[in-house]
Amino acid sequence: MKITAITITHHRLPLDPPFRAAWDSVPRQYFDSTIVRVSTDAGLVGIGSGDLMLGFAGHEHLFVGWDPMRLERHYRVLSHINFHYGRCWPLDLALWDLAGKITGTPCWKLLGGLSDRVRTYASSGTLRDPGGMAETAERLLARGFPAMKIRFQRGDWRDDIAALTAVRKRVGDRLVLMVDCNQGWRLPADTYAPWTLKDAVEVGRELERLGVYWMEEPLHRGDREGMRRLRDTLDIRLAGGEMTRELYEFRDLITAGALDVLQPDATLVGGITGLRRVALMAQEHNLVFTPHTWGNGIGVIANAHLAAGLADVPYLEFPYDPPEWSITRRDFPLQAACDVDANGWINLTEAPGMGFDLNEDLLARTRIG
Repeated sequence: MKITAITITHHRLPLDPPFRAAWDSVPRQYFDSTIVRVSTDAGLVGIGSGDLMLGFAGHEHLFVGWDPMRLERHYRVLSHINFHYGRCWPLDLALWDLAGKITGTPCWKLLGGLSDRVRTYASSGTLRDPGGMAETAERLLARGFPAMKIRFQRGDWRDDIAALTAVRKRVGDRLVLMVDCNQGWRLPADTYAPWTLKDAVEVGRELERLGVYWMEEPLHRGDREGMRRLRDTLDIRLAGGEMTRELYEFRDLITAGALDVLQPDATLVGGITGLRRVALMAQEHNLVFTPHTWGNGIGVIANAHLAAGLADVPYLEFPYDPPEWSITRRDFPLQAACDVDANGWINLTEAPGMGFDLNEDLLARTRIG
């Protein structure tokens, strides 16, 4: 079997009302998704999604005509493209989906078959006032989620602590709480500085007082020494790595003793092929591996297959903060949205590959390129 074509399309879903993401000072008027299809001479098609595939044009010949099952070979080519151009890892996801369809096996089994399900935490995206955050936490409990991540970025961390305190007061110990400090990176329009180490220590002590499970991205992504010192100072788990571009950076973060929780996203770094390595590195160093998954449902599903099939993941990120960020908005490319059961678990099936179908009608109506 040979690869005959790689097709990339771009789609845009208008958002009315806009989505005001905690990590973005500019309200989002639309949600973009890139779909990658890998076709074969046997009629099978693998599907992936994620980044825009910038820089991939002109490199199709490095894959067309090749056996799609040569995943490690394809990963090396993509890693070189990643160095010279953009993050083209959606192609790796499409190749894994295709591999599952070729073998008639779900990806979670191809990856090791450790489990066919993974427990999630509801990942909020908006900055509500304390009362609104507490009400959101109640709704998530009723929905069955065992854990919730709260975003900081209200301008003064004391206001963030007030929102977190309101949630803890409302739900007690019924929800495990995580906090994303959003200090590791900035979008292009946001030029303000990240916290200093002293800031992060002060915030971290408040999080410990409130029984928070992990403190995510408390310092700039390049401040490995600061994170090591923060980790030595506090008892709370430190998490990070969602936007890290290279696998060797995770090796260096581990060697530096900078993190307790590694959070790479298969759509952004390494694909499934590369992140298998990070999951095993985390396991060998007795660290937590739990992929970041803020994107559409294809990315959530891909990371769920990796997490369930190979890694001992305590919680997987599940972007969910209705009404601003609903499953309907998030998963518009899919025929059926990726959802959790009554206890907050994603249950994977025996369907070959990643087990999803595209909403071709809606994709046709939202296509922009």
